[in-house]
Amino acid sequence: MTDVVLPCLNEAAALPDLLRRMPDGFRAIVADNGSADGSPEIARSHGARVVVVPERGYGAAVHAGLLAADPAGGVVCVMDADGSFDPADLPRLAEPVLAGEADLTCGRRRPTEARAWPLHARLGNAVLARRIRRDTGVAVHDIAPMRAARRDALLGLGLRDRRFGYPLELLLAAARDGWRIAELDVAYHPRAAGTRSKVTGTVRGTLRAVADMRAVLAR
Repeated sequence: MTDVVLPCLNEAAALPDLLRRMPDGFRAIVADNGSADGSPEIARSHGARVVVVPERGYGAAVHAGLLAADPAGGVVCVMDADGSFDPADLPRLAEPVLAGEADLTCGRRRPTEARAWPLHARLGNAVLARRIRRDTGVAVHDIAPMRAARRDALLGLGLRDRRFGYPLELLLAAARDGWRIAELDVAYHPRAAGTRSKVTGTVRGTLRAVADMRAVLAR
């Protein structure tokens, strides 16, 4: 069984369809970061395990989900809970890690339509990815909110960021430790109606994400 960590903050509108489409052999762990819309109850009613994460932040939710994942399972996937990714891509993402061909697989987002990924967010992602390529030599093109790796190896990186800088810190730490990193194209859809991006959905969210990632790069 492969655990799938779904960091969650007010994703009630997306969870039912997302959890119904979870592939066989993949088990959802919803790491709830303080939802006020009934997300935990909806997740439980659709068979997901729910982990309550009092500390706010994307990295805090992912870290709590990793701790809750089954150590015997080995590989853990992480995917946004807003409906923008297709769970059908999870087996393809996990397979190279399961087969020992990669230490980390990253989903390179391919928007299905323009509104799926706002231009300013796409440009910001491209700038960060270029910085990673320049500083580490690892050929990544996306900060990868959808990814797969072995649970113990992820925890062993000792990542400290608990906010929006977590995915960037993960890529930098994995490159530093010589991980074999592979990118696979994944479809990126508009997020489910009734949900809002915590980063691009508000000016405050965007500024916070920029600050978090600058802090990671400054270390």
